Amino acid sequence: MLLVIANKLYSSWSLRPWMLMRELGIAFNEEVIPLRKPDTKARIIARSGAGKCPVLIDGDVTVWESLAIAEYLAEKFPDKGVWPADARARAHARAASNEMHAGFQPLRAACPMNLGKRFAQRDFGPDVAASVARLEELWREARARFGSKAGGPFLYGAFTAADAMFAPVVTRLDTYQIAVASDTRTYMDTVLATESFRTWKAAALAEPRDWDIAEYEEGHTPVEVHQR
Repeated sequence: MLLVIANKLYSSWSLRPWMLMRELGIAFNEEVIPLRKPDTKARIIARSGAGKCPVLIDGDVTVWESLAIAEYLAEKFPDKGVWPADARARAHARAASNEMHAGFQPLRAACPMNLGKRFAQRDFGPDVAASVARLEELWREARARFGSKAGGPFLYGAFTAADAMFAPVVTRLDTYQIAVASDTRTYMDTVLATESFRTWKAAALAEPRDWDIAEYEEGHTPVEVHQR
């Protein structure tokens, strides 16, 4: 299988299926198409008519959108645990993942993913605060109802597509130093410590500097610049 992704430094949508496949041991090759280049649009459209990354290509099957890729992988690899085995946990994980896919717009707009820097803490306003409060509520519910009982450190015990869907927002909370409760921070540290995320971040920091996108780099005060 081939997974077509955008810049690892910035592409939250690409991180999701990449991290899911890597964490669950699903073999794949990758193709990185840097954003905002003269040939970017043509290269992506050659892979998918939607013109966006990520795209999973498996022989004559092409799947785009991160959640659709997760569902395809769940059908193709039913023994990999893409979703929780328990029906109630699985329903909750799918609903939470869909909420992440479509929601939390204030947080996502104010704090774009950028793995190369950490920014000074600031007040992002009530809409972002409401997004963070909902995230914490959702994660706390998943952990209390399913994760803790399953005996693992992730939302539903073992790593699933839900953790992959929330991974980019975990990086945002960390990058922008947004204040969170201790249990939220514990979950964030669990995701950030995975082999899959550490490998992704190392590759992100090794990307060429001429792939940098100004709008992701400006508008905030950096207090830490990761070695690139």
